[in-house]
Amino acid sequence: METEGSGTITLMLVEDDAILSREIKAFFEKWDYIVRNVTCFDHVTEEYDRIHPQLILLDISLPCFDGFYWCRKIREYSQAPIVFISGRDDDRDKIMAITQGGDDYVEKPFHLEFLKAKVEAVLRRTYQYKVKDRIRLKEGLYFDQDTLSLICGSGVVELTRMEKKVLDCLVERRPGIVSREQLMTVLWDTDEFISDAALTTCISRLRSRLQEICKEPLIETKKGQGYYII
Repeated sequence: METEGSGTITLMLVEDDAILSREIKAFFEKWDYIVRNVTCFDHVTEEYDRIHPQLILLDISLPCFDGFYWCRKIREYSQAPIVFISGRDDDRDKIMAITQGGDDYVEKPFHLEFLKAKVEAVLRRTYQYKVKDRIRLKEGLYFDQDTLSLICGSGVVELTRMEKKVLDCLVERRPGIVSREQLMTVLWDTDEFISDAALTTCISRLRSRLQEICKEPLIETKKGQGYYII
């Protein structure tokens, strides 16, 4: 099991709302997930056998048979995690989802970042995936992904909340390129006002601070694409 964003995690999306289905697919693909949208809702198990996903996103209200039915059918031979996504907010539906073999339940409407967090949590529980607490950036310089702390020698470098989130995103995707759009998405839940100019200032300040510590550039810009850590 590799980390999210590695391009090796395949999600099977069973959602008959075409607009929502496209939005979910496009969002997760920005994080390098492989997303397979099911469009043949009377042959979901056959689609599962063809796709072999690591996780299933399953709506309840579907044509032909509902999500509970397909969850039971999949559970007859597979323990792949299933996250229900549904507009139903009745506790009885949530209980039914879990008793039928679901691993989690996300109510519509939801923020895509919230859905991603749920998916990652289920993947970690299912596959016992754990990230390394500290990532080495340079000799004597580490980033602790658990506490979002930049550690130089025996001390901690002071960073703002925004800088921590940006650095965490860059480290997580290293050596890949992270677009400005992806960084803005990550920053949506901070208490600070986020604008395009604010992101530019944050990147500039973080780049200068890291270069001062390392005595060489650490964050680079790929023109027209985004940023990456070397």
